[in-house]
Amino acid sequence: MQGYTKKMRARLDSDPSQPVQYELPLGEQLIDLNPLIGKSIKLTYTGKIACIHCNKVIKKSFNQGYCYPCFISLAQCDMCIMKPETCHYEAGTCREPAWGEEFCFKPHIVYLANSSGIKVGITRQTQIPTRWIDQGAVQALPVFKVQSRYISGLIEIVIAKHVSDKTSWQKMLKSKAEPIDLITKRDELLSVCKIELNEIIQRFGFQAVEVLSGEPVVDIQFPVDSYPLKVKSFNLDKNPEVSGVLHGIKGQYLLLDTGVINIRKYTGYELEFSAQ
Repeated sequence: MQGYTKKMRARLDSDPSQPVQYELPLGEQLIDLNPLIGKSIKLTYTGKIACIHCNKVIKKSFNQGYCYPCFISLAQCDMCIMKPETCHYEAGTCREPAWGEEFCFKPHIVYLANSSGIKVGITRQTQIPTRWIDQGAVQALPVFKVQSRYISGLIEIVIAKHVSDKTSWQKMLKSKAEPIDLITKRDELLSVCKIELNEIIQRFGFQAVEVLSGEPVVDIQFPVDSYPLKVKSFNLDKNPEVSGVLHGIKGQYLLLDTGVINIRKYTGYELEFSAQ
């Protein structure tokens, strides 16, 4: 099979004891990956890249799949997506105000997750549980529901003073994270951050910030039969061929006996795929 790739599609099974189900998009085709665990696979980069927004054929991609003109002009590539507390919509300088209204002024969730240890994160409500899966989280707990990405960013900054806001991808890929009592940790953080969180609530109003005190912890199982002792990451730009026995899938990574590859990093690359 051959085609331009996008990040792997992932979904939770209705049975929580079952692992995440993964599919690899190649053009219009979808490759069911779970049945291939334990088998040899090969990915070959053809040398072609297409921008995931305008479809222009390019030599180098930016921000995981964009051509340079799209990268510097699209709001979805602006720094405020990574750092929502820097949102400049109110200043009238948003690159695409209509896109910002559709993307950023929608309900967002502030959550705790356990991937390489406990972390705080934010995502659009519609991206749950996809965001947790993409980060390789084995547990996740929604803590706040807010009216905008900007508010979620402000709350994340407060909580990130006490827990990490990043995932160590190497640690995440080496083993399954030890269970954490996320509900107890949530209550501890709400207590220690009470003054700063109340200031945000008073600023935007109770209708804009909802504490999700009754949400259960979501447990996530990944299809991994063995973890690598050492994490060696493949680089398709330096070596266009990746092959080996597929031992698992976690986050957006394929775990082979020869190394790991972050599929999302190569969004827009044309790949050939084969399995034995």
